[in-house]
Parts: sequence; C-alpha cells; structure tokens
Amino acid sequence: MKRDAAFVKALALGTGAAALGLGVWLGLTWALLSSTLSPAELTTARDLLGPRVALLFMMVAVAVAAVAAAVQAFYRRHVAPPARLLEQARVLVDTDAKLQLQGQGTAAMQGLAAAFNALVAQREQLRAEMGSRVAEASRGIEQERSRLAALMAELTQSVVVCNLDGRVLLYNQRARLQFKALSSEPGVAGGAELMGLGRSIHTVLDPALLDHALDNIRQRLERGAASPAAQFVTVTRGGQLLRVQMAAVRDLANAAPDAGPVLGGYVLVLDNITRDYERDSAQDQLLQDLTEGSRAALGNLQAAVELLATPDLDDAQRERFLTVVRDEARQMAARLNDAAARSTQQSRSRWPLEDMLGSDLVAAALARISAATGQRASALEVEAALWLKLDSYALLQALTHLAGRLFEDFEVPAVQLRLQRAGPRAQLDLVWPSLPMSTETVMAWESEGMRQPGDSRELSSLSVHDVVQRHGGEFWFERDRSHQQQFFRFLLPLAESAAGGDAEAPALAASDSRPEFYDFNLFGTSESTRALDEQPLASLRFTVFDTETTGLAPQQGDEIIQIGAVRVVGGRLLQHESFEQLVDPQRSIPAAGIPIHGITPEMVQGKPTITRVLPAFHAFAADTVLVAHNAAFDMRFLQLKEEATGLRFDQPVLDTLLLSAVVHPQQESHRLEAIAERFGVTVVGRHTALGDARVTAEVFLHLLPLLAAQGIHTLGQAREAAQKTYYARLSY
Repeated sequence: MKRDAAFVKALALGTGAAALGLGVWLGLTWALLSSTLSPAELTTARDLLGPRVALLFMMVAVAVAAVAAAVQAFYRRHVAPPARLLEQARVLVDTDAKLQLQGQGTAAMQGLAAAFNALVAQREQLRAEMGSRVAEASRGIEQERSRLAALMAELTQSVVVCNLDGRVLLYNQRARLQFKALSSEPGVAGGAELMGLGRSIHTVLDPALLDHALDNIRQRLERGAASPAAQFVTVTRGGQLLRVQMAAVRDLANAAPDAGPVLGGYVLVLDNITRDYERDSAQDQLLQDLTEGSRAALGNLQAAVELLATPDLDDAQRERFLTVVRDEARQMAARLNDAAARSTQQSRSRWPLEDMLGSDLVAAALARISAATGQRASALEVEAALWLKLDSYALLQALTHLAGRLFEDFEVPAVQLRLQRAGPRAQLDLVWPSLPMSTETVMAWESEGMRQPGDSRELSSLSVHDVVQRHGGEFWFERDRSHQQQFFRFLLPLAESAAGGDAEAPALAASDSRPEFYDFNLFGTSESTRALDEQPLASLRFTVFDTETTGLAPQQGDEIIQIGAVRVVGGRLLQHESFEQLVDPQRSIPAAGIPIHGITPEMVQGKPTITRVLPAFHAFAADTVLVAHNAAFDMRFLQLKEEATGLRFDQPVLDTLLLSAVVHPQQESHRLEAIAERFGVTVVGRHTALGDARVTAEVFLHLLPLLAAQGIHTLGQAREAAQKTYYARLSY
C-alpha cells in the first residue's frame, strides 16, 4: 500500500526528533562524566571507548530504528485511524452516500465508529419518513407531471426551451433525435454532440437570427399582444433547412407591476423541411424540363403550320389541318403557361414569410442601418396600419447592404425610408439626395452577395435579387427630379390582415411546455459578466470523460481506441446525454491489454479514426469544464492529436484523483475503485470508457459538497487546491 504524504512527513519528523534527542542526551552524558574524571582517568576512558565507537553508533542506530517503529505504530494506531474516521464521517455528513464506517485502532475508536453508524441510521430513518410525507403531498403534482410528459413525448414537432443566453433548459425526444440527424458527424457516437441541457442553441442556430426574432417579439409585447411569436427559416452548418417558430416565455417573478413585460427565455418549435424542399425542388425541375420541352414542341408545331401552307394541298385539307394545329398549339401554350405560373408560385411560397407591422419593419431597419454604418437614417413617410408578409431578417440585410454601399461608394449624407400601400402590394423606398449613378452600378449591387457595411466579406450568400424573388416582389432604381431625390423601390406582399389586427402565429398551449429532459434552474443562469474561474462549481456544466488506449505511452505511439463521456449539469448526472465511440487506432492492439478493456482488433475494424471522432467529441464537450480521473493521462492523448485534427481542448480541466487527495489526504489510495467504495458508488462497466466516465461522474458529484465544506466553492479555487497535491506533479 502507498503511504500518504502526511504519514511520511510525520514519520520523518518523529524519527529525526528522536535521533536528535538521543544524540543530545549522549553528548550531555559524556560531558557530565568527563567533568568528574581526572586527566589520567579521562585518557584511560578514551583509550577504552575509542575502539568501540562503531559499536556505540550501531546501538544508537538500533535505538533510532526502535523509536521510528514506535512512532509508526503510534501513528497507525492513534493518529491515522481518527483522521480517516473523520474523513469518512465528513462523507456521510456532506453527501448522501450510504456506507458503514469501519473503526480502526483502539477500542474507543471502534466504539466511536459504531456510535456514528447508529446516528447515521437514525438520520436515514428520519429522511425516509420525511421523503414519504413529501411523496404523499406531491402525488397529485407527479400525476400532472406524468400526463404532461406523455403529451410532450407524443408531439410530432421538436420543442426546445432556452433562456435568454440561449442555454437549453428543456427538450423533448423528437428534438433529441432531430439534432442527432443534424450532426456534422452522424456516424460518430450517434451524433450526440449538439443537444443537451445547458448547451447553447447557438451551435445550431445563428444567434443573429434568434436576436432578431426576439426583438420582433419584444415589440409586439410592448404593443400589448397576448401571445406574440416569430418564425424564420435557416440553414444549419450541415446544410439542413429548418423552419423555426419562436414564442416568448415571460419572467413573471421579476416583472414590475408598472413596467413592461420581461422575457425570461423562449420556446422554439423546429421542423426540418430539407426533404420537403428537395422534393419540391425536384418537382420544380421536372416542371421546368417539361416547360422547356413543350416549348420546343410548340416551336415544331408552329414550323409545321408554316409547312402546311404549301400549294400542294387543296384548300379544304389545308384549312382543316391548320385549324387543328393552331387549336392544339393554343391549348398547349395555355397549359404550359399555367403550369409554369403554378411552379413559380410554389417556389416563392415554400420559404415561410411572417406577418409584420410595416412601422415595426421601418423602425428596425433604421436602427440596423444606423448601428451598422454610423450614419443618419430617418423615416420619411410610413403608413402606420400597413401589415406586410415578409422574411424580415433577409429584407433588413438587403436594406443595410444597400445603405452601406451608398455611404461607402457615394458618401451620401443621409438616407430615409418610405412605406406606402400600392394597390395589392406595398412599396418600400430607400431614399437619398439626387446624385449621378449608373444603371450598371445598381445592377451590380442587386446581384452581389450582401455584406456588412465596412466589411468586404459577404454577410450572406443571398443577394438583393434573391430576397426580392423570395417575396415574389419587384425591385428597381428610380429618380425623382421634382424633389431632387433618388430611391430604390421594393414592391412587397401585404399580409392577409393588412387592414389591421395582430396576425400572430398560434401560441403554444400551456400543456405543451412540459419536457422530457429539463432543468428550469438554468432560467436564472447568465454567464455574460462572470469569468469562468470565478463561477461556483455547482453552476457550471461538466463533461466527464474517459479513454481506453492501446497502452500507457502516448508519445511512443499508443493510440485511443474508445472515448466515453457523460454530462453533469446543475449538480445532476444526465445519463441520457452520453458520448461513446470505438476508434480505429490504425495499429495493433496489444494482447496483454485486451483482458482489461475487452476491446479486440475486430471490434475497432472499420470504425471511424481519431481524426473523425475527435471533432465530434470536441463539439460534445464544447463550452463545458472537462473532468477525468487521472486527467493528465487522457489529456496527453488529446493534446498529441491537436496538429492532426486542428482542434484544441483548451477548456479548464478538473481531476477527480487530485480532488480526492484534497478532501481525503489521509486515505491510502486514490484509485477510482477506492474512491467509489468510500462514497458507496456502485462500479458498473469498469474499464470501458463510458462505464468509467459514469463512475467518475458519480464520484465527482460526491466530491463537490466535500470541497464546499473546505471552503472550495469556485472553479478557480478547485484548480488551485488540486495543483498543490503530490499527484499533480505526475506527467505523461
């Protein structure tokens, strides 16, 4: 067994003190004896003792060894047992671990352990009684919870609830499956890296789109709308097309009675419309091909008509054929024109457009233009009660892009916006003082990719022309010589409720907000103003992971053959949010290690290599603190792959081995099994990556209250304390 640092230190100090005391005692004895002898007797004594000095020193060494053995026995019987008993008692006091204290040392220590076990048994009995009363009182709530959970599970749409920071508080099974399908590496760990409690929805959806939708909802709330909502369509990084509907979650607890509504978060309902869009696009292509082919046939018919008009045919036959051909040509042309019109209309209506009050659009556009360019923008004429049906995000991008080009290329002093009804549509004008401008410039601005003013990079793959086509509208450049103005004009569709009224999307029913996976405590979590090291450990999100490898020497060519990980959020181990993947090491697996980890060469054959697995694991662990047992070993394997993968795991790391040494310095072993035994944690799946990760997570959750009891509350304090332990000096 390993001797801990405290024991070694105590033994060294005790032995050293005994040796020093014995030496001082012998010196004083010799000095006292010498003072009573005459010079002749002193000489005789030296002659007698001189040849026997070695024997004297040997006896001194024996005495020192006897003292050391006595110190060791005393420490093990009277010092170590009380210290270990105290550490075990703190586990029972500060955690919910269920274990029996084993008294060691004297009979009094064993009796103290038995008394403590009796007190713990009484406490557990009281807890059980209290738990039964709480369960009885909450039986009705649990029944409602079960009903709502069943409803949530049966929803055919993906539902995600987020706080204002974009942290996921709730999601249902449909959302979990859909986000797995959106994974950039769906063949790795089941595509588990995107969805999870406490994860940021921004890994899937553009935060600018979400902020824009939230701004629309806030404006409608301020106007008194009962159930405001917004919707948009976006493309994920993996090329999937999502239709997203957003509804507000109000923060009633922090809303002042005389103030406006306060948002606490939002609900997202997501539909993956990629296949529908691809199918419709294929139908459009078919219609397009049919149209072009029919037009060619129509041309042939028209040519045939001309050929029929020859002198070889008598007049009656010629007239009859001409009538048939002309009628057929007219009918074919009508059918093809009708099909082409329907195809165009379907193409435009496939991208959802939202209802928006025109004055809100103008206000948002003015704010966006001023913020992006730093120049003046104002409203000229705005019809207040005009409702539009549009993709407001894309249209605001187009207006900002055009205004930016005006300011940058022509240095116009200011721009204005004008919105008016124009028959069945609305006309939106971007107006500026008259100056020379060519039609070629306008056409170039219309067809180029939109970009942020002051930035040469494209902000979007869409052009102004694409935005206009999306709305089924029109766009042109016009000069108003009488007012010495020029303007870009957009013709936009009116909403069905253009006469007035709040055309809101259907609000989510209250019963639809019950999750399968949830943590509502995250509603109050915001990290925008706090450094990570200063945050309480209980508020952080952790990825607890483990690796299985071909050997113990990463710098000598050993490779990872399995990665397993689980998440810990809000002090809870989320068993369903896990990552497990076998890895092809592209080298042999030593036979000596197979009985330990159970992974054979056949099991990893054909599996993804580490260059595919690490990006997926990196995404799974993003924005979390990494936790592992003997983390230096696992991190070394990850660090050696940084150059090959282009990824760095630069987030903070906590090591349960070091943290165990912090809270239990008197324990003889800090192996994972030993720590789990001290906490009463059942070890399942040992020496599999996911099994070890789960055990490590359970151990970590038991360590947190013990750290808090020692005054270690923040991540920075935990890292600092861990680095002071003996085990922190080990390297790989």
